[in-house]
Amino acid sequence: MNVKIRDIIAKTVELPGGVTDLVDTSDLYEAGMTSFGSVQLMLALEEAFDVEFPERMLNRRLFSSIATIRAALEELRSENVGG
Repeated sequence: MNVKIRDIIAKTVELPGGVTDLVDTSDLYEAGMTSFGSVQLMLALEEAFDVEFPERMLNRRLFSSIATIRAALEELRSENVGG
């Protein structure tokens, strides 16, 4: 899943240093992601993973790293399977 998330970030967010050298816990905002970029990323993730982020998840922290994005996606997937 991390590879797919990285690919989506690379295609939707303009990071000065790119995504290749970032570790999963690197702060995407510190790497150069803007608020607009985070919205674009959210929309791309929703489309790619066929999910919709609920309002309770829409915060800066969720989109701050690959690790937090993956955790949110895993949570949404488990809710969809269980519900």
